[in-house]
Amino acid sequence: MISLPKTLIALAALTLLPPQVLADCRSQSPAHAVALVELYTSEGCDSCPPADRWLSQLDARGDSIVPIGLHVDYWDRLGWKDRFASSAFTERQHEQMRRHHTAFVYTPQVLVQGRDFSRWRTGSTAEAIAAITSQPARATIELAAQRREGEARVEISVKVPDKRDRPRARVTAGLLQDGLVSEVKAGENAGKRLTHDHVVRQWKPGIPVGEDGESRERLVFPLPRETGPLTVVAFVEDTGSGDVLQAFALPLCERP
Repeated sequence: MISLPKTLIALAALTLLPPQVLADCRSQSPAHAVALVELYTSEGCDSCPPADRWLSQLDARGDSIVPIGLHVDYWDRLGWKDRFASSAFTERQHEQMRRHHTAFVYTPQVLVQGRDFSRWRTGSTAEAIAAITSQPARATIELAAQRREGEARVEISVKVPDKRDRPRARVTAGLLQDGLVSEVKAGENAGKRLTHDHVVRQWKPGIPVGEDGESRERLVFPLPRETGPLTVVAFVEDTGSGDVLQAFALPLCERP
């Protein structure tokens, strides 16, 4: 019996997969800019549920918009501990404000392409997104993501073509989840049933970009216990100005 090398076996297995399976597990960002929408929210904040519902309604397509919900932890001491909150998201919000010389943070706060966007309340979101997607991207992101053995295995490849963008460019990756529900028992939202989509469950910031403008990273995210659709996101930003060079998202596919 002839024993084939493992690499040949792996290649043979790939050739047997339907083309659609391979396409669903790997994709590349478009030539135009994709809008990154960040919502800073908390289950302990009684003015946040309308913003949570607004975020859920966004058409989260990787070719136009990447919405992410970051639950901050500074509300946790006021009666209700948000199970999705993280000090990393609080630090991210403060970092964004420092970049733009703003003295305070608040919830709910929406940022679009790193800039404060208070117009989300007035229904002008589509115009803002269209203005962003009409611009060329300043980076290219390729994502591959599969669910295997209780983990999300992610490959990220980034290219930043303009040398002027490279020195301060950093990549952030995350795992998002939809369809989450909480029965709040205390705090400002006591007695309410809150629903959330695009919630950041795993977070990996600060991935460097090399002098050649490229970055390649393999990540393993443990899957959350809760059920609900999962999406991998990545974005490239200028850590000085806060400019988003590109953002992209890819639904987590099942291992064939």
